[in-house]
Amino acid sequence: MSALPISPGEPAPAAMPLPAAPSPAREALAMFMRNPAAVAGLVLLSLIVLVAVVGPWLVQADPFEIRGAPLSPPGTEDVWLGTDQLGRDVGIALLYGGRATLLVGAVAALLSVTIGVTLGALAGFYGGRVDALLMRVTEFFQVLPALLFAMVVVTLFSPSLVTVVLSIGLVSWPGTARLTRAEFMKVRDLEFVRAERAIGAGNARLIWKVILPNTIAPLVVSATLAVGAAILFEAGLSFLGLGDPNLMSWGMMIGSSRQYVLSAWWAVAIPGVAIFLTVLAVSLIGDGLNDALNPKLRER
Repeated sequence: MSALPISPGEPAPAAMPLPAAPSPAREALAMFMRNPAAVAGLVLLSLIVLVAVVGPWLVQADPFEIRGAPLSPPGTEDVWLGTDQLGRDVGIALLYGGRATLLVGAVAALLSVTIGVTLGALAGFYGGRVDALLMRVTEFFQVLPALLFAMVVVTLFSPSLVTVVLSIGLVSWPGTARLTRAEFMKVRDLEFVRAERAIGAGNARLIWKVILPNTIAPLVVSATLAVGAAILFEAGLSFLGLGDPNLMSWGMMIGSSRQYVLSAWWAVAIPGVAIFLTVLAVSLIGDGLNDALNPKLRER
C-alpha cells in the first residue's frame, strides 16, 4: 500500500514517540519485588535491624546487670524471656546483643568484600605475573583453617570488637577475590573497554569506573551473603569465648549458657533462633538479588 499523499499546505504527521525502555535497575527491582521469598527476607531483616537499633534506645538498661534469680524460665515476672545462669535478663541481652552482632557482621563483610574486590580486580585486569602472584596469596588464605586462623589473630591481639572484625575480614575474602577476578577477565577485552582505552583512559579509570560497574551484579550478591557468613563466624568465635567480653552479642549469649542447654534451653535457644532468622533473611535477600540482577532470568 502506498503512503497517503500530503498536500503542499498540509503539515507532515508527527512521528509517534517510542515508549522509553525501562532501566535495568527498575527491571531488577520489579523482579525482586515479585519474588515472595526475597520480599519476606527483606521484611524480616528490616524488622530485626529496626529492633536492634531502636530497642536499646527504648529500653535503657545494662545487659550484664543481674535482674533476677539464675535460670528463671520465660514468663517470670519482670523477665519475660527468662534469665541466664547469672540472672541476666535474656530479653535485654537479646536487644543489645543484636546491635553488636549485626554491626560486626556488616563491618566484617564490608572489609572482606573490599579486600576481595581489590585483589580480584587487580588480578583479573592485569593478568600475567600480577594475576599469578595475587592468586597464590589467595590460595594461601583459602587453604588456611579459617576458624583457627581467626582464633590465633583474636588471641594474639586480645578479644575486642576491632580484632573480631579484622579476623573475620582477613579470612573470608578469597571467594570474593576469585569471583571478581573471573568477572574482570570476562569484561576486560570487550569493545566498550577497548574504546575507553583508545581515547586515553588510564588503568585506574578502566578498573574502577568502566569495568567494575559492569561486574557489580554478582558482587552485590556475594556481599549480601558475606553478611550472613560473618554473623555466623562472629557467633562461632563468641561461642568459643573469643568475642569481646565487654560487649553483649548473640554468640556470647549462647557460649556462656551452653552447659545449661538441657536445664535452661531458653538461654541458648532464643539467641540461636535470632541468629537463624537473621542469616535466613540475608540468604533469602541474596537469592532474590541473584535472580533479579541476572539478565538471563529477567528476559524470561
